[in-house]
Amino acid sequence: MDAKQPESARPRTAPRDDLPTPGTESPGLPPAASFDALGLPPRVLETMSGLGVTEPFPIQAATLPNALAGRDVLGRARTGSGKTLAFGLALLVRTAGQRAEAKRPLALVLVPTRELAQQVTDALTPYARTLNVRLGTVVGGLSINRQQALLRAGVEVLVATPGRLTDLVSRRDCHLNHVRITVLDEADQMCDLGFLPQVSEILEQVPADGQRLLFSATLDRNVDQLVRDHLHDPVAVSVDRVAGSVATMEHHVLNIHPADKYATATEIAARDGRVLMFLDTKAGVDQFTRHLRASGVRAGALHSGKSQPQRTHTLAQFKEGAVTVLVATNVAARGIHIDALDLVVNVDPPADAKDYLHRGGRTARAGESGRVVTLVTPNQRRDVNRMMSDAGIRPTITQVRSGEAQLTALTGAKRPPTGPKPTGNAPFRGLGTQPGRPAKQSRKATEARKAAEARAAARVRKGR
Repeated sequence: MDAKQPESARPRTAPRDDLPTPGTESPGLPPAASFDALGLPPRVLETMSGLGVTEPFPIQAATLPNALAGRDVLGRARTGSGKTLAFGLALLVRTAGQRAEAKRPLALVLVPTRELAQQVTDALTPYARTLNVRLGTVVGGLSINRQQALLRAGVEVLVATPGRLTDLVSRRDCHLNHVRITVLDEADQMCDLGFLPQVSEILEQVPADGQRLLFSATLDRNVDQLVRDHLHDPVAVSVDRVAGSVATMEHHVLNIHPADKYATATEIAARDGRVLMFLDTKAGVDQFTRHLRASGVRAGALHSGKSQPQRTHTLAQFKEGAVTVLVATNVAARGIHIDALDLVVNVDPPADAKDYLHRGGRTARAGESGRVVTLVTPNQRRDVNRMMSDAGIRPTITQVRSGEAQLTALTGAKRPPTGPKPTGNAPFRGLGTQPGRPAKQSRKATEARKAAEARAAARVRKGR
């Protein structure tokens, strides 16, 4: 959520892309010095004050004047930069006072994942109530009958994932011909997940003369296509490369021996305080979570194989502190916000710079400090070095072993409360290359993992 606003919160890094920002040569309005200067309704300002929202983030200051004026906006900002309120306040204020007909929302927010849909809904709900704007959410994994009833009752603002919205439109339970404001949030991930055809189809059904607001961490060629096809003379704003930005995130690479990988990960998980740990596969997440629980660590698992109620419950436990370690696949790399999460650990290094930055974006949010740690075995070093270079990051590199004081100094690691100290990869056999296994078996494991990931991606596209 983007509720708490410190005095300074600026994104630190972003993947390098050589594409020009496809914006406009006509100037936009100057950034707002304060929320008061935006002319927001007094009751909205009162609500913001009550939530501790006092000063605008850079992305909010730059985009809100233009969005409130009805201009199309292209915002380049990484996750955690405050963009939910950057588009949300404008959307709600411009929709206030209007009433939607049944099945015909007036504003639409498209997001790539269920978790992000819930985060956006939670962030905007207080302001929607203040302005008497009905806000609804439709995502995969939950009862479509209830969502049909919601649309029949009428909502002014609809937050949706592309898959479920496409289903509802095809069933004629939702019509987009009254939508006047459309937001694409995390547009790059929607393209990465294969939603580009669905998003384009949805935008073709929205009135062409409506306002479009697109936010993305990167502008690869798929996002560039969306901008050129569906935005009209947009004001382009980027806060990815703000000079003099405050460094709030530390990046560490811990070089480890393969046989010591999971002993190291277990000791980090047993630290005091919360930690988010990423693994590549659902099977790996489930097995590591079971191992941590057997070791006395309060751990929860999050991946696309879990039902939406399970995912929501696990996230709630993590936010409340009942679970101290959240073990996840990339499903948690975007769209979740956890206050005061100061450590993210890549037990398995991510595949590319985008994934790295979005995983790391779960910490150091809203200008707070944070640390990202990546465990790297010798055969992974070349790929990780290339990935870090692509991300524009120069990490601190340290050779460590489990049980060492240096590991504790960097991560707060300690021995787990109960259970034997893990040796090698014993609890994780069958999940990847093991020391001493022949290369042929490693290739088979890799092929099986890729096939599983492809099937998971297909299910994600259908469910979300």
